[in-house]
Amino acid sequence: MKPRDRALLGQVADVDLRLLRVFKAVADCGSMAAAELELNIAISTISRHVKDLEQRLGLVLCRRGRAGFALTPEGEQVYVAAKGLLAATDAFRTSLHELTQRMGGDLHLALFEKCASNPRAQVALALQRYRALAPEVRLHLHVGTITMIERGVMDGRYHLGVIPEHRRSESLRYDELFDETMLLYAGPGHPWFESRSARGWRALAALDLAGLDYHSPNLELTHANQLRRAATASDQEGVAMLVMSGAFVGFLPDHYAAPFVREGRLKAVSPGVLHYRCRFLCIHRYEPPPTRAAEAFRQCLVDAHRAEPAR
Repeated sequence: MKPRDRALLGQVADVDLRLLRVFKAVADCGSMAAAELELNIAISTISRHVKDLEQRLGLVLCRRGRAGFALTPEGEQVYVAAKGLLAATDAFRTSLHELTQRMGGDLHLALFEKCASNPRAQVALALQRYRALAPEVRLHLHVGTITMIERGVMDGRYHLGVIPEHRRSESLRYDELFDETMLLYAGPGHPWFESRSARGWRALAALDLAGLDYHSPNLELTHANQLRRAATASDQEGVAMLVMSGAFVGFLPDHYAAPFVREGRLKAVSPGVLHYRCRFLCIHRYEPPPTRAAEAFRQCLVDAHRAEPAR
């Protein structure tokens, strides 16, 4: 290919942005086959787009074959650069919508796990109302840990976050939304699963506890009551699996654990004593202030939970 046919430094055309979005999707998904579902285009077209990008850049970006898909060192660098460029492009498009007083662009919302099964959480209602209010806004929902969501809001990756209250930052604004009840559970084979005796915090301190492996109300409770964390998990699903083994006890949201209780795979132990509440908050940065689209969704969240107050 002649040098003039390549994308020139500083001259990124629409075609380059399209090719970079395809390449980023392939890298995010880990294969062209997986990206086929994400992009809703044929794998042959994806392969051609990646090849076109390689030709325009004059670089080999990835290896594909029997050994599987992998980015080359140059591909890794292009991937990082592409993420930054595409994020800036999306932010620019959102800014234009702001200037023209239209609610459009992208809205990134990050949620703590298991909100969907909580009957007190009215996030779905807020989404419904927001969709009617701002149909041109593209919604992106992310699920992660408290730390991931806080950092993402602080560095601008997410416009809003919904997390359990645990500690507050002066750089973030907080709105109260809903709460959930955390109960202690045991699984079949554990001595506390069959026992009908009342249990307390002092007795719990002698048991092997499974808990979340990051800063959270769960971790704070463990330290405050001097409980013995014998196993950790990166999310509630992992805690549930550990408790179902019968080797550990652990705290889980009552709404999430309910199906397992009905199936006889979990049992709440002394729920009148061994429980705690988590209050969930909406967070966003003070500076810069939220976009019109983000502020509108924040208000939808607050209004939805005022209409259905936390219990």
